[in-house]
Amino acid sequence: MSRPRRVAAATAALVAAGLLAGAAAPPAAAGWPGPRDVHPSLRENLVAYYDFDHPVPGDPALERDQGRSGTEIELVNGGAQMRVRDRAYAGSGRALETRQVEPTVAGNDDWKAGTWSASGVRTLRPFNAVAGTTVMGWFKVGMTGPRPNSTTANPDDLFNAIGLAGVLTGDSDGHGVRALLELIDVNGELRLVALGRRLDGGNSQTYAANEDWRRLLPVGEWVHLAATFDFATGAMALYRNGRPLAGFYTRTDDPWLVGGPGPHVTTATDPRGIKIGGSYPQDSREQNPCDCRMDSLMFLDRVVSARDVEKQYRHMTARGR
Repeated sequence: MSRPRRVAAATAALVAAGLLAGAAAPPAAAGWPGPRDVHPSLRENLVAYYDFDHPVPGDPALERDQGRSGTEIELVNGGAQMRVRDRAYAGSGRALETRQVEPTVAGNDDWKAGTWSASGVRTLRPFNAVAGTTVMGWFKVGMTGPRPNSTTANPDDLFNAIGLAGVLTGDSDGHGVRALLELIDVNGELRLVALGRRLDGGNSQTYAANEDWRRLLPVGEWVHLAATFDFATGAMALYRNGRPLAGFYTRTDDPWLVGGPGPHVTTATDPRGIKIGGSYPQDSREQNPCDCRMDSLMFLDRVVSARDVEKQYRHMTARGR
């Protein structure tokens, strides 16, 4: 099925389900057990969750959401081939593979995943006027630095970042984010960061890990990462394998404008989507590709505590022992 037909079919299904009627995504049903790989303390706030073991029946290029929102994502350009047999932890099944396909051509063939809508993705409404967000998951990089910039004629030009996973803003062109895990150039050095933006059209803040990213994400090794974004206070945090990472803010002013009277929440707009393994999930441009594998990507509508991040990591790694 072509992209327009696939998107149209997915939209029709959402309309039929009443999810595009203007209502917020429904809360988790009472007694809903949630995905078995998600710790019980996180299930209530699990807006979207992708384990890449649940293709949409009849269209394996779409992945079903195991969270409460039902937000399907597309495996862009690679389709079903992007699901690979590679276990991030003992209880997992398949993983997602993303990668740059042709670094010398300004095309739109990179493997990435996500969803995008110019009018906002209404199933992602829990991130509309939200006070906190968490992005977490398993990542295995297969690269030692950013890939060649396929949008310029200079063969020596490189992208300045490696995209992991994030939630877009309500006015995003497919690149701008509300909450993102990525690797990006900070003062001339690539670093693992949490990058967030409270207000559509406003300034972003970045919290960068102190430690060398190559030690945090060794090539070929599965690592569990988490980033939290407290839009009420301006605080951010990074975690690796359940433990907090020391870091620093790249701005010392008040980019989120939380210094005045609150409450402080994100702009009251539905995010335009989710991006995974690079920007522009609508496949209109190539940007910051990731030659990576990913698994069990989680997007939550609250700031997860350090204790709960550790619980989630231990919950996953304890399976199969």
